[in-house]
Amino acid sequence: MEDALIRLRNVKKELAIRNGGEEIVTTILPDISFDITRGEFTAITGPSGSGKTTLLYLMGGLDKPNSGSVFLDNEEISAMTEEELAEMRNAKLGFVYQFHFLLPEFTAVENVMMPMLARGRAGVNEARRRAVELLSEMGLADKLNNKPNQLSGGQQQRVAVARALANHPMVLLADEPTGNLDSKSAEVIYRLFARLNEETGQTIVVVTHDEHFASETGRILHILDGQLDSDRKLR
Repeated sequence: MEDALIRLRNVKKELAIRNGGEEIVTTILPDISFDITRGEFTAITGPSGSGKTTLLYLMGGLDKPNSGSVFLDNEEISAMTEEELAEMRNAKLGFVYQFHFLLPEFTAVENVMMPMLARGRAGVNEARRRAVELLSEMGLADKLNNKPNQLSGGQQQRVAVARALANHPMVLLADEPTGNLDSKSAEVIYRLFARLNEETGQTIVVVTHDEHFASETGRILHILDGQLDSDRKLR
């Protein structure tokens, strides 16, 4: 597909665990292929242990398949070196995890500045301007100088989303982003992701157990035993 931003082709992922002198190989993803189109808001669902997070990590270049290919923006990231992957992730991808992973000694605005300052992608003034802009869009204009321990769980996660968007990523990848939040805070994150997709065309892929969150996206990929069990377009 010409407008496919992410492509997986016959991806196989195995995990080798050594038990004493014996190596036990478990197949996480036996053979999976699909495309993610530019501008799509996609949820990946499935039971625990089905391979959802492994799939997300492969799409984000945080892991490599044993066989098959993963492409991002027509580049085969599964064939890249670690140095090339690090540069690609910083330039093209934004990650949001279940736990925010904010640096506790830095303020909200400083945390959001970090990816822009990495590898000299922006100067301090430019990075601060963008960080303030993003945090204001997240409804945190009055929390710029707060440290993570001075923020609620939902506010911390919104800072994490702002940080993930700092370098204008092609794709926002999120792994259970509402898993640690109460229902009210989770709803704020749902609405935030939907607004990003609708207003800016941001491509978003979310791994979630939350059926309500999944139903708010535009497409649901359901994974069962490491295979694509269903692919459902919602709009």
